[in-house]
Amino acid sequence: MSIYKLKSSFQAILRPLVVRFAAMGVTANQVTLFASIVSVAIGVLLIIEPLPALFALVPIWMFLRMAFNAVDGMLAREHGQQSALGGYLNEITDVVSDAALYIPFALIAPFSLPWIAAIIFLAMLTEFAGVLGIAHGKGRNYEGPMGKSDRALLFGALGALVAIFETLPDWTWHIQPMACVLLIWTVVNRMRAGLADSG
Repeated sequence: MSIYKLKSSFQAILRPLVVRFAAMGVTANQVTLFASIVSVAIGVLLIIEPLPALFALVPIWMFLRMAFNAVDGMLAREHGQQSALGGYLNEITDVVSDAALYIPFALIAPFSLPWIAAIIFLAMLTEFAGVLGIAHGKGRNYEGPMGKSDRALLFGALGALVAIFETLPDWTWHIQPMACVLLIWTVVNRMRAGLADSG
Protein backbone atom coordinates (compact mmCIF):
# COMPACT_ATOMS: atom_id res chain seq x y z
CA MET A 1 0.00 0.00 0.00
CA SER A 2 1.26 3.48 -0.87
CA ILE A 3 -0.25 6.96 -0.95
CA TYR A 4 0.80 6.89 -4.62
CA LYS A 5 -2.60 5.22 -5.10
CA LEU A 6 -4.15 8.67 -4.57
CA LYS A 7 -2.32 10.07 -7.59
CA SER A 8 -5.27 9.92 -9.98
CA SER A 9 -7.43 12.04 -7.66
CA PHE A 10 -4.59 14.52 -7.20
CA GLN A 11 -4.15 14.75 -10.97
CA ALA A 12 -7.85 15.48 -11.48
CA ILE A 13 -7.54 18.50 -9.18
CA LEU A 14 -4.45 19.75 -11.02
CA ARG A 15 -5.70 19.16 -14.58
CA PRO A 16 -7.15 22.68 -15.13
CA LEU A 17 -3.80 24.17 -14.06
CA VAL A 18 -1.93 21.81 -16.41
CA VAL A 19 -4.13 22.88 -19.32
CA ARG A 20 -3.35 26.50 -18.53
CA PHE A 21 0.40 25.79 -18.33
CA ALA A 22 0.30 24.01 -21.69
CA ALA A 23 -1.48 27.01 -23.25
CA MET A 24 1.23 29.29 -21.86
CA GLY A 25 3.95 27.19 -23.48
CA VAL A 26 5.31 25.72 -20.24
CA THR A 27 7.04 22.39 -20.91
CA ALA A 28 7.27 19.26 -18.80
CA ASN A 29 11.07 19.45 -18.74
CA GLN A 30 10.97 23.03 -17.48
CA VAL A 31 8.72 22.00 -14.61
CA THR A 32 10.96 19.01 -13.80
CA LEU A 33 14.11 21.13 -13.70
CA PHE A 34 12.44 23.91 -11.70
CA ALA A 35 11.27 21.46 -9.03
CA SER A 36 14.74 19.93 -8.76
CA ILE A 37 16.50 23.31 -8.55
CA VAL A 38 14.20 24.45 -5.74
CA SER A 39 14.69 21.13 -3.89
CA VAL A 40 18.47 21.43 -4.05
CA ALA A 41 18.31 25.09 -3.03
CA ILE A 42 16.23 24.26 0.05
CA GLY A 43 18.57 21.41 0.96
CA VAL A 44 21.63 23.64 0.67
CA LEU A 45 19.92 26.38 2.71
CA LEU A 46 19.11 23.93 5.51
CA ILE A 47 22.67 22.62 5.56
CA ILE A 48 24.16 26.13 5.71
CA GLU A 49 21.55 27.46 8.16
CA PRO A 50 19.98 24.49 10.00
CA LEU A 51 17.59 26.71 11.92
CA PRO A 52 14.53 24.83 13.21
CA ALA A 53 12.11 27.40 11.79
CA LEU A 54 13.51 26.90 8.29
CA PHE A 55 12.55 23.22 8.41
CA ALA A 56 8.96 24.42 7.93
CA LEU A 57 9.97 24.75 4.29
CA VAL A 58 10.22 20.96 4.03
CA PRO A 59 6.53 20.01 4.44
CA ILE A 60 5.44 22.98 2.33
CA TRP A 61 7.85 22.15 -0.46
CA MET A 62 7.26 18.40 -0.28
CA PHE A 63 3.59 19.03 -1.04
CA LEU A 64 4.34 21.49 -3.83
CA ARG A 65 6.99 19.19 -5.25
CA MET A 66 4.48 16.35 -5.49
CA ALA A 67 2.20 18.75 -7.34
CA PHE A 68 4.98 19.74 -9.74
CA ASN A 69 5.82 16.07 -10.29
CA ALA A 70 2.22 15.38 -11.22
CA VAL A 71 2.11 18.44 -13.47
CA ASP A 72 5.22 17.51 -15.45
CA GLY A 73 3.90 13.99 -16.01
CA MET A 74 0.54 15.27 -17.19
CA LEU A 75 2.15 17.82 -19.51
CA ALA A 76 4.23 15.01 -21.01
CA ARG A 77 1.46 12.44 -21.41
CA GLU A 78 -1.57 14.59 -22.13
CA HIS A 79 0.00 17.39 -24.16
CA GLY A 80 2.39 15.54 -26.44
CA GLN A 81 5.59 16.43 -24.61
CA GLN A 82 6.98 12.96 -23.90
CA SER A 83 10.65 12.58 -24.81
CA ALA A 84 13.68 10.46 -24.01
CA LEU A 85 15.32 13.49 -22.40
CA GLY A 86 12.25 13.97 -20.22
CA GLY A 87 12.47 10.37 -19.07
CA TYR A 88 16.10 10.81 -18.01
CA LEU A 89 15.43 14.14 -16.32
CA ASN A 90 12.44 12.80 -14.44
CA GLU A 91 14.34 9.89 -12.89
CA ILE A 92 17.66 11.65 -12.25
CA THR A 93 16.20 14.83 -10.76
CA ASP A 94 13.95 12.81 -8.45
CA VAL A 95 16.83 11.04 -6.73
CA VAL A 96 18.92 14.22 -6.61
CA SER A 97 16.01 16.15 -5.09
CA ASP A 98 15.35 13.41 -2.53
CA ALA A 99 18.99 13.38 -1.43
CA ALA A 100 19.09 17.18 -1.15
CA LEU A 101 15.96 17.30 1.01
CA TYR A 102 16.84 14.34 3.26
CA ILE A 103 20.49 15.14 4.04
CA PRO A 104 19.79 18.20 6.28
CA PHE A 105 18.06 15.89 8.76
CA ALA A 106 21.46 14.39 9.54
CA LEU A 107 22.10 17.65 11.44
CA ILE A 108 19.05 17.17 13.67
CA ALA A 109 19.46 14.93 16.73
CA PRO A 110 18.70 12.10 17.25
CA PHE A 111 19.17 11.49 13.52
CA SER A 112 22.67 10.85 12.21
CA LEU A 113 24.57 10.99 8.93
CA PRO A 114 25.15 7.19 8.59
CA TRP A 115 21.43 6.46 8.93
CA ILE A 116 20.34 9.29 6.64
CA ALA A 117 22.94 8.19 4.10
CA ALA A 118 21.52 4.66 4.28
CA ILE A 119 18.01 6.01 3.72
CA ILE A 120 19.18 8.03 0.71
CA PHE A 121 20.97 5.00 -0.76
CA LEU A 122 17.97 2.71 -0.27
CA ALA A 123 15.60 5.36 -1.64
CA MET A 124 17.73 5.43 -4.80
CA LEU A 125 17.54 1.64 -4.96
CA THR A 126 13.74 1.76 -4.82
CA GLU A 127 13.66 4.11 -7.80
CA PHE A 128 16.22 1.97 -9.64
CA ALA A 129 14.11 -1.13 -9.01
CA GLY A 130 11.05 0.72 -10.25
CA VAL A 131 12.62 2.00 -13.46
CA LEU A 132 14.12 -1.39 -14.34
CA GLY A 133 10.64 -2.41 -15.41
CA ILE A 134 11.00 0.00 -18.32
CA ALA A 135 14.35 -1.50 -19.27
CA HIS A 136 12.66 -4.91 -19.50
CA GLY A 137 9.70 -3.56 -21.44
CA LYS A 138 7.22 -3.90 -18.58
CA GLY A 139 6.70 -0.26 -17.56
CA ARG A 140 7.59 1.75 -14.46
CA ASN A 141 6.76 0.11 -11.14
CA TYR A 142 5.45 2.13 -8.20
CA GLU A 143 4.86 -0.50 -5.51
CA GLY A 144 5.16 0.61 -1.86
CA PRO A 145 5.22 0.73 1.06
CA MET A 146 7.92 3.45 0.93
CA GLY A 147 7.74 5.05 -2.48
CA LYS A 148 8.53 8.68 -3.29
CA SER A 149 5.16 10.01 -2.10
CA ASP A 150 5.39 8.07 1.15
CA ARG A 151 8.89 9.39 1.79
CA ALA A 152 7.67 12.91 1.08
CA LEU A 153 4.96 12.47 3.72
CA LEU A 154 7.46 11.10 6.25
CA PHE A 155 10.10 13.80 5.82
CA GLY A 156 7.47 16.50 5.53
CA ALA A 157 6.08 15.43 8.92
CA LEU A 158 9.59 15.37 10.40
CA GLY A 159 10.28 18.84 9.05
CA ALA A 160 7.06 20.10 10.64
CA LEU A 161 8.06 18.56 13.99
CA VAL A 162 11.46 20.25 13.89
CA ALA A 163 9.89 23.61 12.99
CA ILE A 164 7.29 23.39 15.78
CA PHE A 165 9.35 21.87 18.61
CA GLU A 166 12.85 23.00 17.49
CA THR A 167 14.07 19.42 17.89
CA LEU A 168 13.00 15.81 17.48
CA PRO A 169 12.01 13.54 20.37
CA ASP A 170 14.52 10.81 21.23
CA TRP A 171 12.08 8.10 20.14
CA THR A 172 12.23 9.33 16.54
CA TRP A 173 15.67 7.71 16.26
CA HIS A 174 13.79 4.48 15.60
CA ILE A 175 12.26 5.97 12.46
CA GLN A 176 15.62 5.61 10.73
CA PRO A 177 15.98 1.80 10.92
CA MET A 178 12.23 1.43 10.34
CA ALA A 179 12.47 3.53 7.18
CA CYS A 180 15.39 1.39 5.98
CA VAL A 181 13.36 -1.79 6.49
CA LEU A 182 10.39 -0.32 4.62
CA LEU A 183 12.67 0.82 1.78
CA ILE A 184 14.16 -2.68 1.45
CA TRP A 185 10.63 -4.06 1.46
CA THR A 186 9.75 -1.62 -1.33
CA VAL A 187 12.71 -2.76 -3.43
CA VAL A 188 11.62 -6.38 -3.01
CA ASN A 189 8.00 -5.56 -3.85
CA ARG A 190 9.01 -3.73 -7.01
CA MET A 191 11.24 -6.59 -8.08
CA ARG A 192 8.48 -9.12 -7.42
CA ALA A 193 5.93 -7.04 -9.31
CA GLY A 194 8.29 -6.68 -12.25
CA LEU A 195 9.01 -10.40 -12.31
CA ALA A 196 5.31 -11.22 -12.05
CA ASP A 197 4.63 -8.97 -15.03
CA SER A 198 7.38 -10.76 -16.92
CA GLY A 199 5.75 -14.10 -16.20
